[in-house]
Amino acid sequence: MLLAAPLTLGATGPQSDVIASITGLRSQKGQILACLTTDARTFPNCDKDPQARKLTVPVSGEIRLDFGRVPEGRYAISLIHDENGNGKLDTALMIPREGFGFSRDAPVRMGPPRFDKAAFDVGAENTRMTIRMRYLL
Repeated sequence: MLLAAPLTLGATGPQSDVIASITGLRSQKGQILACLTTDARTFPNCDKDPQARKLTVPVSGEIRLDFGRVPEGRYAISLIHDENGNGKLDTALMIPREGFGFSRDAPVRMGPPRFDKAAFDVGAENTRMTIRMRYLL
């Protein structure tokens, strides 16, 4: 499935496409909640970043997220496999019950990774990546 985000992150100048393929889904239930941001202070919760590019994609077969044309800069992507479709990451005793993933397969240790561990540069060339979903429970 391919879905494009309609808005631009507020910058002018050179832009290129950012596309992420998702692997490791444990089920074909629910939806993928995706966020692309440049704001290290709000990562991985992009709800606090009005400039973030967000996608919600139903899980169906192979998942490919197209964030559209993105201005040059440093970005990070966070994903949630919202299996029950309630629009949030469900937890049990602060441990995620649903899947999650980050650009650059950023390591998770006692909480989500820092922005700099997940960050990648967008330049003149299109950016393609694969993000692996992880499940703890």
